[in-house]
Amino acid sequence: MKKFTGAGIALLLGTTAAYAGGMDRSGQSITALFEEGTYAEISFGSITADVTGALRAGPALSTGDVAPDYTTFGLAFKTDVNEKVSLAFIMDEPFGAGISYGAGYPLSGAEADVSSSGLTLLAQYHINENWSAYAGPRVISAEGSYTAPLEVITYSSSYSKGSDTGYVIGTAYEIPEIALRASVTYSSATELFLEGTNGNATAKAPQSVNVDFQTGVAENTLVFASVRWADWSEAEITDSTLMGISPVLGVLTDFRNRDTYSYTLGVGRKFSENFSGLVSVGFEETSGQEGGQLSATDGYTSLSIGGAYAFENGMELSGGIRKVWLGDAITKPVTTTNPAFPGSSFTDNSATAIGLKLAYNY
Repeated sequence: MKKFTGAGIALLLGTTAAYAGGMDRSGQSITALFEEGTYAEISFGSITADVTGALRAGPALSTGDVAPDYTTFGLAFKTDVNEKVSLAFIMDEPFGAGISYGAGYPLSGAEADVSSSGLTLLAQYHINENWSAYAGPRVISAEGSYTAPLEVITYSSSYSKGSDTGYVIGTAYEIPEIALRASVTYSSATELFLEGTNGNATAKAPQSVNVDFQTGVAENTLVFASVRWADWSEAEITDSTLMGISPVLGVLTDFRNRDTYSYTLGVGRKFSENFSGLVSVGFEETSGQEGGQLSATDGYTSLSIGGAYAFENGMELSGGIRKVWLGDAITKPVTTTNPAFPGSSFTDNSATAIGLKLAYNY
């Protein structure tokens, strides 16, 4: 049972983070830390979305599809130093955003792209057979670009990579005989300064808490659940030059000034010695609040399915697909332009995420 709970579930939980709260993309999973022995993995994800909207008031103008496709990549390595101490190195792309308004819309030409990488080093101490504690540093780096059509000129700035170091701390309780594991992981906030070709940007990434649980409920059957809280109410990206023109334009993303809670519930089944299948549902509440011009989604409901095939040599190949029904969203009016911009309304949108992972346990 324990072997089948690893890479497959981690894959589904990772793809579940696509279009989660704020700019979450990976969910900052640390599940590699709980693998047996020495373990390595490489993962890849591809996300496509259809996100369209229209003016909240005035003529029936469409935004076009504002959400570019994107990919994600991850690596992890874990090893036991001795019976008490384990180490894990995890690389992911925790946060990101992309948007581009189409021709013929009042915001035509407005576009933004933000990408990030995270490097986490964790040390785990096994207090006894059941309890463990873990902690370590996490370095977050980000870069991006932003273009905004203003009344007289089009403002554009590219932001070079900036970094900040935070920390991760957590604890876990395990009963290996029934594949039970409960863990609570806290990640600190980080603040990055990004030097721009025009204005400079400040990006605040949120503190967060991940609560993960899994247990066997019958022979070869496992249930799992997770809750992620992210403090997006305290996170934002601002441009120094645009802030001097208008605070509405200068705050590139404000994440609707609310925290987000992302939920996942699933079940896994081991069908043979080699093959396991999994299914999960995800949910994040729609706030109904106005967001910035880059906030075209608000909450979601999702369904994920996946499978994992374990080879005799210790390799495991996992695959998963997730359908996401995106929550309807509205953006703020901009009254400093002439004429005033009434904001946008985005409804009936969706996304699809596909993930692959190759893992080796030895």
